[in-house]
Amino acid sequence: GKKLFIEQGCYGCHMVGKMGTPIAPDLSEVGSRYPESYLVRWLRDPSQTKPTAHMPKIALTEEEIQALASYLVSLR
Repeated sequence: GKKLFIEQGCYGCHMVGKMGTPIAPDLSEVGSRYPESYLVRWLRDPSQTKPTAHMPKIALTEEEIQALASYLVSLR
């Protein structure tokens, strides 16, 4: 999940700890705010979950979505 986070360029918009860019929400403790099921839905299609979302839909396989959601939920 973390490798995918880096490869997909998520740090280009998001912060995790002291790494990244503070354009989009800080994901440092996202795992304590949202359940994994929500993160999976979000990663599948951000604008479907929140119509005003600025995050683009990223072409990910279901396996990649699960891996990324697992990584994000570990951030506490």
